[in-house]
Amino acid sequence: MGALTAVSLWSLAGRPTWGLDLAVAAVSLAAALAQLRWPASGALAATLLATLSPVATPAASMGALQVAQRRRFPVAAAVTGAGIAAHVVQGLWRPNSGISFGWWLLLICVAYGALLGWGALARSRRALLESLRERARRAEAEQGRRIAEARMAERRRLARDMHDVLAHRLSLVATHAGALEFRPDSSPEQLARAAGVIRAGVHQALEELRQVIGLLREQDDQPDELRPRPDLADLPGLITDARRADQAVRLHEEVTDVAALPAAASQTAYRVVQEGLTNARKHAPGQPIEVLLRGAPGTPLLIDIRNPLPPADAAPLAPGSGLGLVGLTERVRLAGGQLDHQSTGGEFRLQARLPWPA
Repeated sequence: MGALTAVSLWSLAGRPTWGLDLAVAAVSLAAALAQLRWPASGALAATLLATLSPVATPAASMGALQVAQRRRFPVAAAVTGAGIAAHVVQGLWRPNSGISFGWWLLLICVAYGALLGWGALARSRRALLESLRERARRAEAEQGRRIAEARMAERRRLARDMHDVLAHRLSLVATHAGALEFRPDSSPEQLARAAGVIRAGVHQALEELRQVIGLLREQDDQPDELRPRPDLADLPGLITDARRADQAVRLHEEVTDVAALPAAASQTAYRVVQEGLTNARKHAPGQPIEVLLRGAPGTPLLIDIRNPLPPADAAPLAPGSGLGLVGLTERVRLAGGQLDHQSTGGEFRLQARLPWPA
């Protein structure tokens, strides 16, 4: 803009009004700098100067564009009208010898109209981008909230599961203690065996109680019927139900002693297999599923579930919330294990490892 002002000033050199033009040029450059902070005020100042000399036209035009880009449309339209009026005065006072006044007025109106439209379009685009960024931030925050709620819900469900296990363990301890109380004439071997069962039961109950305290961070106000949770002993029934639903499930079970697996880990393992079958049924209907369980006391329990990926144009059988694996990951982590899932080699793979003490 400074170059345009200098060219306009040079073209007017030698005229009687050149001193006025020089002063207007200096003040218009100052007005152009002011437009960076005060667009409307700077534009009006340059517009007022444009009534005195053509050298202020670049600053006035730039001011109209700045206002159109940064202010509301009524304000921009008012500045545009003031610019046209200023140049009408300029054309009447200092007519351009190379063009008639009618063509001069048409050129000014077209130029200011183009500046107004260009600036309004840029402002609308900027507002649209900002709106889209805000929507993206809100969607990300909402997804984070949903993930946090899913994790907390999984914690509550897991705490209820462990509550049932703990209640079962304590009932066994109470039963053996009652037997000792009402059978004081038992042989020393029977007393020692019962005492060993009580000691082991109390030790396991304390471990499970410690996990419950770590999990249950808040009061669960919603009533829920307490019922035993399925574990790996119920896995054959789960596989049978899946096959009845036309899922081709092949189970490879290489677990030495399922009964020796801790109750919490057994229930988590069942939940992993259940979620894997559910995901495959929703997202890859009709595809065969491979389920592998391998482990022994002293080595982690491995759960590996695989199914081929569906065709790219295949729609899921049922919409998913995307939070099932989030809650399952939290459950496995709280059980001391690790859950991984990925799509590779044309198949989806869900793999979990759970600790199995010796």
